[in-house]
Amino acid sequence: MWAKTTAALLMLWFGSASAQPEAHRPWLTPPVGAADTPPAPWRVLGLPKQSKPYTHFSVLSLEGQRVLRIEAQASYGNLAHPLVDLPASAHKLSWRWRLDEPNPASDLLHKAGDDSPVKVCAMFDLPLSALPFVDRQLLRIARLSAGEYLPSASVCYVWDSHLKAGTSLDNAFTRRIREIVLRGPDAPLHQWVLEQRDLAADFLLLFGDEAKTVPQLVGVAIGADADNTQTRSVAFVASITLE
Repeated sequence: MWAKTTAALLMLWFGSASAQPEAHRPWLTPPVGAADTPPAPWRVLGLPKQSKPYTHFSVLSLEGQRVLRIEAQASYGNLAHPLVDLPASAHKLSWRWRLDEPNPASDLLHKAGDDSPVKVCAMFDLPLSALPFVDRQLLRIARLSAGEYLPSASVCYVWDSHLKAGTSLDNAFTRRIREIVLRGPDAPLHQWVLEQRDLAADFLLLFGDEAKTVPQLVGVAIGADADNTQTRSVAFVASITLE
């Protein structure tokens, strides 16, 4: 449990990012372009000393547009983007996604099935003083072990094959990650779906037991994993923006 909890926290680390003048920088760099891999500052992060395969993130043309393809095959990984000096008002996240190959073995309610074919996460810098004692100590240990700063609260939007849309739940390994199912078993496959979320409202919905105000937003990640179920999934994400 300790190793997986630490890993769940480590997925939130994006490293340092150089600040640029606000007027000359989009808050979220598009993860797609002419190259076959996502451009910086996006980068793939995994578990500490990961030996299992990494989830594969690639850029390709699909139906006349450049999109991000996410393939998990008994793998784990997240494509992360740091955010620096973000204004408090920039809390509207939108993206398009589609699921082509779901993971029928996933079960977000239990550790053995805690895999997602695609998820989009927003990371917040919740003060340590707001965390329960056990979580606070685990996070401190994880930060010391990583040698880096680890954000303390994550809101993840998931596409799931079993839970109905609108379900909210804690991650099976750690309450520092809390999830909302946006698309469930009734969602059509091979079709693009547009999502638009108010990150501040969703943070307060999921973390309202620990905070009454919204802390700094410090990063966004796109992920998929199939390491617990040893299965495969394929999904796509496009047009992710932070307004």
